[in-house]
Amino acid sequence: MQILLVAALVGTLSNQYHAEAFSLQMNAKTGSSDGIPPPFRAVAPQPPSSSTLGFQPPPKSVLSLRLASTATDVVHASSTSSETKQGTLGLLTFDLDDSLYPIEPVLNDANNAFVQKMAQYGYFINPQDIVETGKRIRESAGKNGVAMSHTEVRLEAIRSEMERNMLQKKLAECAEDWATDVKDLTAPLKASAEKWAKGAVAESVVESIYSAWERERHHSAERHLYPEIITALQQIREEHPNVVIGAVTDGKANPMLMVFSLAPYFDFCMSWEDDSAGRTEFYKELGNVDGNADLQWIYKAAVEKGKEIADNKKELKKDIDADDAPPVWVHVGDDLAYDVGGSASCGAKTILLDLDEEYHQTAKLRFPPYNNIPAWNTASSDEIAHRKAMNDEAESMVDKRVSRLSMLPDAINEILNNE
Repeated sequence: MQILLVAALVGTLSNQYHAEAFSLQMNAKTGSSDGIPPPFRAVAPQPPSSSTLGFQPPPKSVLSLRLASTATDVVHASSTSSETKQGTLGLLTFDLDDSLYPIEPVLNDANNAFVQKMAQYGYFINPQDIVETGKRIRESAGKNGVAMSHTEVRLEAIRSEMERNMLQKKLAECAEDWATDVKDLTAPLKASAEKWAKGAVAESVVESIYSAWERERHHSAERHLYPEIITALQQIREEHPNVVIGAVTDGKANPMLMVFSLAPYFDFCMSWEDDSAGRTEFYKELGNVDGNADLQWIYKAAVEKGKEIADNKKELKKDIDADDAPPVWVHVGDDLAYDVGGSASCGAKTILLDLDEEYHQTAKLRFPPYNNIPAWNTASSDEIAHRKAMNDEAESMVDKRVSRLSMLPDAINEILNNE
């Protein structure tokens, strides 16, 4: 009966065991002899063995950047009935930035808090300087730069700008002492000033400034929540009282910290920054045209967490009778590659938040034909190009697309009713 629960969590029901995996072709020259055209090429592994999650290790292809569909155990609930039953919502996961609130005004508010905190310590640094320094830090780190977390980049950028600021002050003092211009100072003097500047920046000050930025980011997110989201969450909770609701994000936002708004509706949060090894492997593969970008690790962790919470709360039975409706996992987000492609590859039903212009989303505007890269974005041009290709391949994985958050409860119900 454990196998049946796992199958239900990924929302699939079939008459026999089956396991399929799909590769999204990044190399236009990569073909398939089985007659299935790109972007999908069927790979048929053996039916997976039973496990806690029921996931089959994704297939690897050295010539593709793929969102590999994870094979799952599927058991037919009744050999005498072919009627499709309505599913129940077992797990609902959300992206956060530009999905539940617009990210641009949130970052603007956080940057203003950053400037104020900097001034308290005697530093006057423009937030955009931090962004530009972050880009240089990623570039100077080479292949490892793209795998650096947002927190790592921002902390290093804050420290670097503070050191630069202190160095300028020290060089000016030295020039005044020697009655000369800064450009005429000797190399030993400059080297000594650089060493002093690095030691003058305390780690505790860097962390204090970053904490002020992150704290305001959460407060601002609460202030800028899309108007319908609380009503939508209330309706979802009322219609699906046993659902486990979680957040899956590539940043530092956490709804569990938004105590005046989102916290009462969420059971957990999984961040890409929680697993540095998985994040590093993903971005290493993303930057290598001969590799595979495995988007599954964060979603596997989310499914595992959701199942653990459901079992602990006893909201989902460990043994499901053949007549019980199977629980379904639905993921909601604004990003085609990461939200739709990544979750669908692990068995989720997907809802793409392609919201009206008044919501001021930024994800789709970063790619052709718009090419409107936000000022705060530190992604390289190569990373954006890869993301665009992944977006194109994930289009076919969208189950529902909504233009307003008020449509979300109905979209979920349509998925559960196989509409």
